[in-house]
Amino acid sequence: MSIFTDLAHQYIDGEWLAGTGSWDIIDVNPYNGEKLAAITVATVEQVDRAYRAAERAQRDWAATSPYARRAVLERALRIAEERQKEIVEVMIDELGGTRPKAEYEVHLAMEFLREAIRLAVRPEGRILPSTVTGKENRVQRLPVGVVAVISPFNFPLLVTLKSVAPALALGNAVVIKPNQNAPVSGGGIIARIFEDAGLPAGLLNVLVTDIAEIGDAILTHPVPKVISFAGSDRTGRHVGAVAARHFKRTVLELSGNSALVVLDDADVDYAVDAAVFSRFVFQGQVCMAANRILVDASVAEEFTEKFTARVRALKTGDPREADTHIGPLINSFQADALTALVDRAVESGATALVRGATRGNLVEPTVLAGLPEDSPLLGQEIFGPVALLVVFDGEDEAVRLANATPYGLSGAVHTRDVERGVRFAQRVETGMIHVNDSTIGDEPLAAFGGEKDSGLGRLGGEATVEAFTTQKWISIQHGRTTFPF
Repeated sequence: MSIFTDLAHQYIDGEWLAGTGSWDIIDVNPYNGEKLAAITVATVEQVDRAYRAAERAQRDWAATSPYARRAVLERALRIAEERQKEIVEVMIDELGGTRPKAEYEVHLAMEFLREAIRLAVRPEGRILPSTVTGKENRVQRLPVGVVAVISPFNFPLLVTLKSVAPALALGNAVVIKPNQNAPVSGGGIIARIFEDAGLPAGLLNVLVTDIAEIGDAILTHPVPKVISFAGSDRTGRHVGAVAARHFKRTVLELSGNSALVVLDDADVDYAVDAAVFSRFVFQGQVCMAANRILVDASVAEEFTEKFTARVRALKTGDPREADTHIGPLINSFQADALTALVDRAVESGATALVRGATRGNLVEPTVLAGLPEDSPLLGQEIFGPVALLVVFDGEDEAVRLANATPYGLSGAVHTRDVERGVRFAQRVETGMIHVNDSTIGDEPLAAFGGEKDSGLGRLGGEATVEAFTTQKWISIQHGRTTFPF
């Protein structure tokens, strides 16, 4: 496709360039194996060039009127809206997600872009009282400078824009390193939109590369002040540790092991609907996906029968076909690893209520039950279409099981008593939890982020302003201070 040919490049200081490394990242359609593009990797020298360009451009951008910055973002939104259909097609090919998934992601990305437009004129200063007679304290909110955004493959457009758009609106410059499996959806498309919107050169840069080429240069370079990373907790630990050694702030959106809890008074049919979506949207390659489905013993038989029937009816296949629910996993490594994970679980005594086959990158859904409570599978993130059913006896046990994981990103609880659901939600150790809904949700004004090993920091609403600005105290002595010597 021509769009991959056009956008599968480095974007540095307003220029579309070839990487200067010695090898290529191959962008592949995960469903049919079609080669979409070959992108020569960026080198450490190009990392430096991108950061230096961002540093230079950011000074003038920070001094630009917030209304002028807002106008650029408004144009970017109009362009993105005009190109929605094209973007959806690119994402289906590059990510292997179904059309509804791609359309949902694009729609939500536009909502976050709209909120970023508002943020451009939002930061305000404050005048604070002083303990010293005659003194005035002013606190200004200023852009941090340059922000590095390292984004994932599963929701590359949405997750990248969640950081890029507000960072730019607030007066920063940005360097994006998209995931190697989504260089166009998470990089090239965004750069082209802002380029066509008139964003000055250097303010947004895209580096398609790999640590095998550049090591930690994205993290250790002296220019970026904030690192916004979304990905696995394993990589996130490294990002956080390296950033801390270089006194850089981080926003880390990491792995999850969400529990969807069905209490004894739940609407079972509705809970089944929510559970099927929560576990199997985008093949389960979602950090908020319901890895574990916890069901009260009093409704377990009914729920299990209806849930497994729904899962068996899910169609796995070509994501471009309208009746496909589950497309391919992102690559063969993930498909093989997930298949081996299920095989080991069954060998260790788990019961496969539904056992899906693997055909290349297509992995049909599986439902496992009867896992022992100490099973490692219950404590880890499963990035694929595998659901774990766990039966509990009473609300206290449900809370204990929901919290029996090192992660705490999202969750859901189903009950006919809303306030009971809220009380239950308050007891679960997680950054986000939804009463009578899916475990998967994101909104521009809500603080998105996790507890425990699921990350640090938040994005959304006020949290976004905190993430991409800093505060400066300027005091003014209108009288005369009396000094002790």
